[in-house]
Amino acid sequence: MKIRMLTGLAGAQYVLGPGDERDFPNDEAARLIEAGFAVPVSEQKTERAVQRSAPEKRKVGANANRSGHPAS
Repeated sequence: MKIRMLTGLAGAQYVLGPGDERDFPNDEAARLIEAGFAVPVSEQKTERAVQRSAPEKRKVGANANRSGHPAS
């Protein structure tokens, strides 16, 4: 079973940090999940739509030079 670590874990064959994903035998994965060290990883990737913000538009005022800074 593939799991994502919530905490660090080190063994003789691996060193895992929070966010790392690894396949474990089902019984060992279940123990890590029950102990709160990991969460199961969904095999199906979910695509999420993200709304992009509008680009910033700045207007240069009458008292500003071409760089956008106030005239001295």
